Amino acid sequence: MSGSDMYRQQILDHYKNPRNYGEMQDPDFSHVGENPSCGDTIQVDVKLADDDETIEQVAFSGDGCAISQAAASLLTETLPGKSIDELQAMDTDDIVDMLGVDISPMRIKCAVLARQVAQDGSKLYRGELDEKDRTITEE
Repeated sequence: MSGSDMYRQQILDHYKNPRNYGEMQDPDFSHVGENPSCGDTIQVDVKLADDDETIEQVAFSGDGCAISQAAASLLTETLPGKSIDELQAMDTDDIVDMLGVDISPMRIKCAVLARQVAQDGSKLYRGELDEKDRTITEE
């Protein structure tokens, strides 16, 4: 099995058996976002450690394509132990590296949705975004 086949299998596994799927009880912050071009919707719930800076637990819920759901599942495994600042520093390349496969330009919005939702949720938590803002991945 080639390296790219292994990553494709990983994406399918995370899609069919998502990690940390479901709504969290009493998260420190929760946010919802969507990709209207493909219909993906994701909610990310985050629980912080006592320092209000370190991510302790992440859960997600929603519906979408294999890429968006796998990226969300992988993100929930990657974020615990990281700080909110480390979350904010994540970019598209980090998500593509995490997925391990080339993502077509049409699918990038799907791949980065969970990251954008988590980043915007943390900005809301810090008071850097308006409460009514909803994450939408559009050009």
